Amino acid sequence: MTDPHPLGVFTSIDAGFGVPLEFARELSIPSVHVHAPHAETRSDELADRFLAECQDAGITITVVFMGFEGETYESIARTAETVGLVPRAERAARAAEAREMAAFGRRVGCPVMGMHIGFVPHDRDGEDYRDLVAVTQSLLDDLASEGQRVHLETGQESAEHLLRFFEDVGRENLGVNFDPANMILYGTGDPIEALSKLGPHVGSIHCKDAVAADESVRGSEWGREVAIGTGQVDFRAYFETLKSFGYEGPLTIERELPGDPDRQRADIRSAVEHLRAARSAVWG
Repeated sequence: MTDPHPLGVFTSIDAGFGVPLEFARELSIPSVHVHAPHAETRSDELADRFLAECQDAGITITVVFMGFEGETYESIARTAETVGLVPRAERAARAAEAREMAAFGRRVGCPVMGMHIGFVPHDRDGEDYRDLVAVTQSLLDDLASEGQRVHLETGQESAEHLLRFFEDVGRENLGVNFDPANMILYGTGDPIEALSKLGPHVGSIHCKDAVAADESVRGSEWGREVAIGTGQVDFRAYFETLKSFGYEGPLTIERELPGDPDRQRADIRSAVEHLRAARSAVWG
């Protein structure tokens, strides 16, 4: 990729709600984030085939996202109970599987793994928090030995809380995948203000739009994801803030519409035009 800010799109092989690689190829989009495939299909053969398809299409894989069996986003409360490395009963097994997914990432030539770590506990002196820090450090150390990084997706914590967690983990191969819509969906802060605080840690981003829940239930009930350009994310301000930190990387579109692939693809097509205009206004 010669363009320092190419458009990207979130793709899926057999897990997650991304679009098929063929759609990225159809739109001439040169970079993708991809969900790591399910454990039963996560093989060297699948990795080699997917990498060959990307190379044939001139597409670079920039982040492989990790997800785990049993996670659900049906409500904010259930997300807190089930997602990432935070659920303690699942933590050790999920950290082990994360290492397996990182091996898949290496096989497809991608040095960056992404994930929702979950709702990080607030008690920094508590045993649960200390154990989460230790497990995260161990995972990061193993991936660092293989030349890999982990980018934590934003949304489930405020910028300040996430920064404290970064400080306690203290590993250079830990970064941020910034998603402005998630800050709105979870009710955890203004996305531009959050980006201003997290900017030095941002290594990858999502372009997604959302409308906040009513103030009376914000933080306990979901906001609503919408097509890019129709929600509350100011993409010109988003890109200007990224530029202020010297961000050079893909602008990766994420549009999750399970069960409605036609609308998903239509929204991505419109997002491409909206983001190209905002990118041109900021970076020329």
